[in-house]
Amino acid sequence: MSFLSQSMESDLGVIVVVYLSLFLDNVLLTVVVPIIPEHLYLQWITNTSSIVNNATREDQSFLQRSLMKIKLQTLENENETIGILLSSKAIVQLFMNPLVGILTSYIGYNLPIFLGSVLLILISVLFAYGETFSTLLIARSLQGTASALISVSGMCLIANQKHMSDLKRSKVMGLVMGSIALGVLIGYPFGGVLYDFVDKSLPFNVIICAISFNLGLQLYTFNFNLEEQLNYSNENWKSLLKDGYILLIAFAICLTSSTMAILEPFLPIWLIQTINPEKWQLGTVFIPDSLGYLIGTNFFGSISYTFGQWRMAVLATLLVGISAIMIPAATTIIGLVCPHFGLGLGIGIVDSALVPMLANLVDTRHPNLHYGSVYALQQTAVSLAYSVGPIFGGRFVKCLGFPWLMRTIGILNVSYCCLLVLLSKVSNNKNNMIKSDTLITDYKSTDVLSFFNKPITYKKLDESENY
Repeated sequence: MSFLSQSMESDLGVIVVVYLSLFLDNVLLTVVVPIIPEHLYLQWITNTSSIVNNATREDQSFLQRSLMKIKLQTLENENETIGILLSSKAIVQLFMNPLVGILTSYIGYNLPIFLGSVLLILISVLFAYGETFSTLLIARSLQGTASALISVSGMCLIANQKHMSDLKRSKVMGLVMGSIALGVLIGYPFGGVLYDFVDKSLPFNVIICAISFNLGLQLYTFNFNLEEQLNYSNENWKSLLKDGYILLIAFAICLTSSTMAILEPFLPIWLIQTINPEKWQLGTVFIPDSLGYLIGTNFFGSISYTFGQWRMAVLATLLVGISAIMIPAATTIIGLVCPHFGLGLGIGIVDSALVPMLANLVDTRHPNLHYGSVYALQQTAVSLAYSVGPIFGGRFVKCLGFPWLMRTIGILNVSYCCLLVLLSKVSNNKNNMIKSDTLITDYKSTDVLSFFNKPITYKKLDESENY
């Protein structure tokens, strides 16, 4: 009984640490959005005002007229500058995810999440006291590395809990992913309110205190003994990229996430052109997405496992596609609430259904591999969506217009549901396994080249082996 209670306490400690780490990472991700654009703009105003004040009276009127013309061009250029700043995190994380996946095979999962949290403190300091664009760009880019360390190793820690059943693991993973939505939901108003009423540094100082508390929990919970390294095959990525089912899941996550990644930068401009909403409405239009994602991840993990993960993934992807098609049909801000909520809910359900399924596929189809590579692949899919999606979306929105851009991405999601049906062969695949004392034979395996019933036999691992 004492061993069981210690195991449960250890599981709970890991869950709390991972939840807090992902939550704080996403609070820091979004808290800068209402702060940095105005901060950079005010810097420009300060610099130009000093130029005008130092000029002679005759030159001041000319400078003021010239600066007013430049102001409009500066606002347009600032959109591009802010776009580069905010997207730098996703671009860096795109390349760091595979490296972190390799790193976890040598030093385990505990140290990377600790290093990522330490890096978050440095990033918060740079955001709090950095004044130049280059300093803020360095901070945002460093967060791509921190997010890769935290997200990949965090999901691996949850998947690696030995005392969890598949049902509990599915439920806990959904709960942990809900911290992402909660962090996004809190970050925007938290940063905006404190910046408006106090100053730029206060939100980041509060985050520094919270991260320090989380680091204390990690020191109490984790064992940082590097001698207990994970010994796995170096063929991780090659094996995963040959597995058609894992590629199906990764592309599904990338496609559904791309819908939101494309929507975020272009919706405000479309709303200004068509509906002309108030400024506060532009800031709150994405709240239904975050609420939907929070509900989808928190409440549909166990439902997906019970009902069938592939079924829920198909229905959720269908919901994402329909919601994307409905968004251009809205003529008011209120009309956007339902499709936005459906979009967030669908993405949340897709994640809560398919992310735990990746752990199950590693357990049953790749028992000699570890979780680092598969969750690095999953995070790479998300980073790819948020880095490449807006770039392609920007080109297509000029050619097709915003309405047809959203309809096109919606149709792609609906069409992809047909391929997700193939996951029925491995969903809850304990029923698809024939076990003996030494061998496990999977009669519904596949690789990237075919989806035929092709049996693959694995050596059964001893219970004492850590995989």
